Amino acid sequence: MILEIVSPEATLFKGEVTAVSLPGVNGEFQILNHHAPIVSLLREGIVKIQGKEFKFPKEFQNKFSKVNDSCYTLRIQSGTIEMNNNKVIVLAD
Repeated sequence: MILEIVSPEATLFKGEVTAVSLPGVNGEFQILNHHAPIVSLLREGIVKIQGKEFKFPKEFQNKFSKVNDSCYTLRIQSGTIEMNNNKVIVLAD
């Protein structure tokens, strides 16, 4: 699936991922390939991105923390998530 993480500054990440875990207002949840359409609010916490290859814009690399070769994390303050047609868009603060 395609994941796009957008902040007020710019697009922080856009690429192919296998899973994304998010801090929802009602608890953490995970989205996998071909998940049902969903819209949800996000609270302060960690977004965990899993995939095979990551290419972050140079100016935003410092916002992401490497867990291992197939997993990175991003701390957010709040946001919104939309999953539709196998594309996840995270609007993050």
